[in-house]
Amino acid sequence: MKSNSGLAQKLNGDQFIVTAEYLPGATTQTSEAAGVVEEFGDRVAAINVADNPYGVAMSSLAGALAVAGAGGEPIYQIVTRDRNRIAIQSDLLGAAALGIGNVLCLSGYHQVLTDCPESANVYDIDSIQLLSLVNRMTEKGELLDGKAIEGEFGMLAGAAANPGLQPMELNMIRLAKKVQAGAKFIQTQATFDTDAFAQWLEAAAREALTDRTAILAGVLVLSSAEEAERLRDRFTDFAIGDDMVDRLKQAGDVEAQAREGGAICADVIKRLMPMKGVRGVHLMAGGNVTLLNDILAAAGL
Repeated sequence: MKSNSGLAQKLNGDQFIVTAEYLPGATTQTSEAAGVVEEFGDRVAAINVADNPYGVAMSSLAGALAVAGAGGEPIYQIVTRDRNRIAIQSDLLGAAALGIGNVLCLSGYHQVLTDCPESANVYDIDSIQLLSLVNRMTEKGELLDGKAIEGEFGMLAGAAANPGLQPMELNMIRLAKKVQAGAKFIQTQATFDTDAFAQWLEAAAREALTDRTAILAGVLVLSSAEEAERLRDRFTDFAIGDDMVDRLKQAGDVEAQAREGGAICADVIKRLMPMKGVRGVHLMAGGNVTLLNDILAAAGL
């Protein structure tokens, strides 16, 4: 059964797609999710619900249900770091039963990069195997062991990609494997160097990958020079150049740097939008919804 989610329908159209994120906290309250949905309104096609990226938080499944309950279109995230294949299949069945139709398949940051560095990782399967699993459940209606799923299961599967991964040949091999496994959309890691992103996009086009999946370019909103330096020092997938850091520093105090971070983000979006093969952007701002709406307006979206 193919997914008929709202995001799937929009990806089948020709409009420029905008997705954003919601980062649940260590909470039992769902009012924040409802507030995110209300603030975004119809400006975004779907909202990613993060799966414990930096430590313990409300589950992505519960957060996705809260987003859906508030009238939003959730993208349920699953990281393979924390669950084995039994738990993953169980959660997927539960998500489908609750009417969730989109899933982003991730390996997840290693636990030493979270607030729980002493926790054990699982990695029973990786993100590519998870994509294959989701599509097996969707297309064949069966679990990994061949057991038939009772009822309907249709999930639009997506994945992440890092345009900065080198060498490019290895990058394309990994991207091709994700597309082959069934990734209908790709949300990239944060883009800062649009020239480098264009080279990655051209490489993907040469492999006909941009014709087989929807590329949503990730764009991160930097709040300060200090944050930019911390992110690039700790996470290898944040390729933030010295020019970006200097631009933030020269903006002035913390409030001025936050405004400049929004302006940088809008500038990046404007450079990404005309690129052939870019179907949309994925906005990341740690839940700063108001700021993102200003950025969308500045970028002309």
